[in-house]
Amino acid sequence: MSWTEEKVAKLKELWGKGNTASQIAEIIGGISRNAVIGKAHRLNLSAKIKTRTAAPNKNFETNLDEKSIKNKRGRRSKFKSLIIEKDFEPENPKQLEELDENSCKWPIGHPDEKSFYFCGRSSLKDFSYCKLHLLYAYQPKGKKEEVSEKEDVPEFIEKKIKSA
Repeated sequence: MSWTEEKVAKLKELWGKGNTASQIAEIIGGISRNAVIGKAHRLNLSAKIKTRTAAPNKNFETNLDEKSIKNKRGRRSKFKSLIIEKDFEPENPKQLEELDENSCKWPIGHPDEKSFYFCGRSSLKDFSYCKLHLLYAYQPKGKKEEVSEKEDVPEFIEKKIKSA
């Protein structure tokens, strides 16, 4: 395949308009996409051709925004609802052998000590811990940055945590 003057002129024109190499090859005829790319490169045609941009799918973007807001609200509200609850079940100390699927497996003390035991309260569905210890185990993202929010914890929760 040889490049004639008119084919080169057509290549430059179509390249400048932002057509793809495949489109140019189809329009000129008898040449491949790679031949068009090679000739454009040898002619030092600008590599900054106009690219086709996908039309933004507004529904997709809003769905993502809504989902992320729901996830953030959902996780935060779950933890806040646990904090608001005033009556935690009393601790039910258990040894390792006494634990079952529904027992809170939060360790209390050091395993080398004789006084070591597990919380033993009823654990929440799909978790290994009770409501109180779930607050310790699964902290929301950015917890370290939210130091000021810790001051908003009611006194009765502080007392419950200390007595637990």
